[in-house]
Amino acid sequence: MNLGAPEIILILVALVLLFGAKKLPDLARGVGRSLRIFKAETSKMNDDDDERPTVVQAQAQPPAQPAPPQQIPAPAPAVSVEEQARQLEEQAARLRASAQADKRA
Repeated sequence: MNLGAPEIILILVALVLLFGAKKLPDLARGVGRSLRIFKAETSKMNDDDDERPTVVQAQAQPPAQPAPPQQIPAPAPAVSVEEQARQLEEQAARLRASAQADKRA
């Protein structure tokens, strides 16, 4: 499709009639900004595609044996509340670590 001078002039006159002469510079500025943002985002997408590592398919492995459940040690009868809280925090930390190890496996 070839646009000649008469067609471009007709389009410009229609734009002036539709939007008014005062709004056209703002409209053109907004379109220019939008195009710049669009161009930057598409170039970022292309850069991200280039930086992606290649995916290596893992070979099938036999399922791992589930770890036996950990025994919860019973607190000693003469343990203070602070000591019980410390033991519970240590136990929670061990459980979090084993849960994260299971997620990674």
